[in-house]
Amino acid sequence: MAQLGKGKLNYRCPLCFMRDLDIDMFYNKETGIYSCIRCQFRGTEEEVLKGNEDVRMKYKAMYKRFDKFDFD
Repeated sequence: MAQLGKGKLNYRCPLCFMRDLDIDMFYNKETGIYSCIRCQFRGTEEEVLKGNEDVRMKYKAMYKRFDKFDFD
């Protein structure tokens, strides 16, 4: 999604990202909290980055080829 100027950097919502939805989060400058516009997720920048890193683990081996001998 395009950068819409909601905060210093637009982050994806970790909960929506797990469901393969690309949703930007709003940033509240007063409280320093990011909140999703689609679901109930709210958190600090560290929580958002940690959640997004956890989600990226499911795509870690997307381009790796697995042969039947890799599982023996």
